[in-house]
Amino acid sequence: MKRLLALVLLLGAFLAWALLTPFQGFPADTFVEIPRGTGTAGIAQELARQGVIRYPWQFWLARLTRPGAKLQAGEYRFSKAANAREVFGRIARGDIYFFEFTVPEGSNIFDIAKSLEAQAVMKQDDFLRAAEDPALIRDLAPRSKTLEGFLFPSTYRLTHTTTAADLCKMMTSEFRRQWAKLSAGQGAGQSAGPGAADLRRTVTLASLVEKETAAPEERPLIASVFVNRLHINMKLDCDPTTIYAALLDNRYRGVIHQSDLVNTNPYNTYRNAGLPPGPIANPGARALAAALHPAETKYLYFVAKPAGGAHQFSASIAEHEKAVIAYRQAQNRTNRHAAPHATQRKIR
Repeated sequence: MKRLLALVLLLGAFLAWALLTPFQGFPADTFVEIPRGTGTAGIAQELARQGVIRYPWQFWLARLTRPGAKLQAGEYRFSKAANAREVFGRIARGDIYFFEFTVPEGSNIFDIAKSLEAQAVMKQDDFLRAAEDPALIRDLAPRSKTLEGFLFPSTYRLTHTTTAADLCKMMTSEFRRQWAKLSAGQGAGQSAGPGAADLRRTVTLASLVEKETAAPEERPLIASVFVNRLHINMKLDCDPTTIYAALLDNRYRGVIHQSDLVNTNPYNTYRNAGLPPGPIANPGARALAAALHPAETKYLYFVAKPAGGAHQFSASIAEHEKAVIAYRQAQNRTNRHAAPHATQRKIR
């Protein structure tokens, strides 16, 4: 009897050691991918192979302590020693590894690529290659040559194995979801900007609106200025398009030069009439809504107000010139640097 008791105690101690003793068989952070549908045996083998647990049977032992637990697929990050019960608990809870990557409204594909590399998520070139393949939006915008405009700005959860193609798919899927919400109420008789039936043109207009103002209440007004100019075949003279053209030509150095204004690149709306051939950035929901429903105005011009942070809108060149004079006088009084080209060039 004593021998049996001793054996039971010895077995209990061994099982407790196997279940509760921390183990780390990897030199640094390791990532374990558990595909959907993988059973306990497959998970146990992979954990042991990567040094997260010492033996596969330890994971089975942990399973016996929680027989009803459902193991969750996904990617798991292990950075320190853990015992078998802790490892099992993380996978049962679905403690999946991810990190958040935020794309601000108005970012273009070059901005996104730089941010991804700066945060050590992926290389710029990898993202740009994926973003320059329009296959994901072929049904939405058949003439698009890149995904610019359709990579919806939001916060995305990424994992260690997320590829550039995966991220582009997430972002275009989110665009589809947001566009469906915005366009659901679009019907006959509703005010809409040019291209309300042409998604690509609407997104292009929205991208210009997004780049011109960060003030939500101004977006429909900015959209109305561009719509009104288009209706009378007046050039848009939109500085963000000139900057984008320079980016495409690899010539932008932080400021607009006179040579940029006469650049023949089709995206430059100082040289070319009408909307640019495609979006110049990735607009958010409010800019898209403004492009779908611009305000009904007679405005053709806008310039920054002297106090800053907003714009003065005008229907005539005479009104606009007065607003420009007021702005420049305020700038001189405060002895500031010259206003950005984006507000100066609209004085014509």
